[in-house]
Amino acid sequence: MAKGVRSTKTTNQTTDAPETGETPPAQQAVAAAEAEQEAEPAIPHPTAERTGERDRLPLSGIRVIDVGNFLAGPYAASILGEFGAEVLKIEHPIGGDPMRRFGTPTTRHDATLAWLSEARNRKSVTIDLRQSEGVNLFLKLVAKSDILIENFRPGTMEEWGLSWPTLREVNPGLIMLRVSGYGQTGPYRRRSGFAHIAHAFSGLSYLAGFPGETPVLPGTAPLGDYIASLFGAIGVLIALRHKEKTGRGQLIDVGIYEAVFRILDEIAPAYGLFGKIREREGAGSFIAVPHGHFRTKDGKWVALACTTDKMFERLAEAMERPELASSELYGDQRKRLAARDVVNQITIDWVGSLTRDEVMRRCLEKEVPVGPLNSIADMFNDEHFRARGNLARVEAEGVGEVVVPNVIPNLSATPGRITNLGPPLGNATYEVLRELLDISAEEIKQLRNRKIV
Repeated sequence: MAKGVRSTKTTNQTTDAPETGETPPAQQAVAAAEAEQEAEPAIPHPTAERTGERDRLPLSGIRVIDVGNFLAGPYAASILGEFGAEVLKIEHPIGGDPMRRFGTPTTRHDATLAWLSEARNRKSVTIDLRQSEGVNLFLKLVAKSDILIENFRPGTMEEWGLSWPTLREVNPGLIMLRVSGYGQTGPYRRRSGFAHIAHAFSGLSYLAGFPGETPVLPGTAPLGDYIASLFGAIGVLIALRHKEKTGRGQLIDVGIYEAVFRILDEIAPAYGLFGKIREREGAGSFIAVPHGHFRTKDGKWVALACTTDKMFERLAEAMERPELASSELYGDQRKRLAARDVVNQITIDWVGSLTRDEVMRRCLEKEVPVGPLNSIADMFNDEHFRARGNLARVEAEGVGEVVVPNVIPNLSATPGRITNLGPPLGNATYEVLRELLDISAEEIKQLRNRKIV
């Protein structure tokens, strides 16, 4: 059974101490959790989910149908599920979501580590939407749900007889989130959509890498899938607010490429006004110097961000070379940018003469923006990750304890939680059909025999 998500330190509410001087129970619990956290050398154990916790979460009573594959769209369902929504994962009876086989294998044949982490807080229901009986079952679920999330190539749902007008007729209050590579409209709408392609099409990949060299992957994670889902979750919450006022649902259309494009700051206005095309800057930045990644004496790396004259003055003090920040040398941003190579080399030489711990200590003492380039091993041992409860230990059925990224954002009154990691294929099919749709056990048996579910 899942142990929950947030450590006791972050879930319990504190109250003012009574005049008697006694410590209230809530504060005692926080103190106990802090003591336990100090004793734990690596990752804090989240608290066990309390009885009735789901009912106290802000999205309790909301039912979500996730009929997508992989991440773009389904991650939005994960977010909603963390804050109380019931998420029904609709999968094909044979094989299920391909993400079950994507990533690092586990002892469960139907679950990789990626599936366990990203398919959290779901119930798996198997229905074959390519058969008319499966479509009818699906429509019955839609009639009893609030939100539908899908990420198939545009036109696929329509081919199955599940167009937006049909779904809306069954449930006028339905909110439908549709995530695809290029959106539901436009000349490219039917093209295959993947995060890697969206990174390229949106302009992000063009910016990744060193000047004049082959553009690189902007990280090995499918950022576009996550970003599109975040925008999708925002759209769902806005639509829920609209539904509260009008009783009507609506359609939300997110293209993965446009979600990525939206976060690329000023590249559009810079080109629109001045014809300026931002190029690859490597580990640096065209707006500031020194601003990038620097190797330390012990072969590790730090990130420095000196975006203002004051920040550079502090760095010069940390270097014990305050004259570098004088008006005659590099104290002015424009002069630093004009002498970018010189300033960077000074920084490279200084950082390279010290260990990472020494660079961190000197910069932090002078309040220079600095941070280590963490590997996941660094994060597992970092005191701040531990204090914030960013890593959660959760029991996964058939696998054992798995460490996954914890729930964000952190809400003071209604923090989210993890009830379960990615479920076994079809683990809730009987429960949902029998209890929610009131289908008899014999009918369910027949549906199974015909491979409808």
